[in-house]
Amino acid sequence: MKKLFLFSLLSLCFFACKKEDNHTGSTAHVTVKMTDAPGAFDAVILNIKAVVIVTDKGEQTLDVNGGAVDILRFRSGRDTVLADKDIPAGTIQQVRLVLNDSGNRVIVGGISYDLTTPSGQTSGVKLNVHEQLTAGIAYTMRLDFDAAQSIVLTGNGKYILKPVIRAIATAASGALSGMVSPAVSSPQVYAIMGTDTVGAVADATGKFYFPGLSAGTYQVKFVPVSPYAIKTVNNVSVSTGNVTDMGTVSITQ
Repeated sequence: MKKLFLFSLLSLCFFACKKEDNHTGSTAHVTVKMTDAPGAFDAVILNIKAVVIVTDKGEQTLDVNGGAVDILRFRSGRDTVLADKDIPAGTIQQVRLVLNDSGNRVIVGGISYDLTTPSGQTSGVKLNVHEQLTAGIAYTMRLDFDAAQSIVLTGNGKYILKPVIRAIATAASGALSGMVSPAVSSPQVYAIMGTDTVGAVADATGKFYFPGLSAGTYQVKFVPVSPYAIKTVNNVSVSTGNVTDMGTVSITQ
């Protein structure tokens, strides 16, 4: 039977930028990373199967395909990516870390011990949270596993796993949106900062959307179909964790 450990993730930080994207603004990209606070062990091996994120839009499973992880290798600012996925934007209600039945162990003094779970935690300790995922923003859930507090030595020499995990928030991207008028001008839209150019296409209603942009000041260029004229808007500011709305941009002939 799967062992489910449910924990609150009170933070989210974000990543990713596509060079060309027709993103409709309905999803957020979530990358789950794990790091470790030191513990007095040679190794702590977790055989993680999946991370499940439950939002008001439903349940999303992020499969972990990297096999067992020695989390003690990832400390002092180092981390490892467990999984990533685009999921519907909305409010997070719960997150679950799913471990495989076997392969979870701790190594102490060169000896390997299985990590077991108390029967009362087989289904996990449920902690409800209400964190908002904004569409177009890429989030990193950075999980800080506290090995010293999470692994308990019992009186009969067995080791029990009671996960203590702290979430660290670091926002890392923003997004840009707007409308063009008239919509029939059907422009290609380019967000330009220095030598980096990101492209999008206005849809049939005139809406354009750039997810996962780095914070900074952009030049936004609109290249419409004939007979409409090219238009450039300068000094468009994008800030981390926010969606900048340019409003309606008029395209003339």
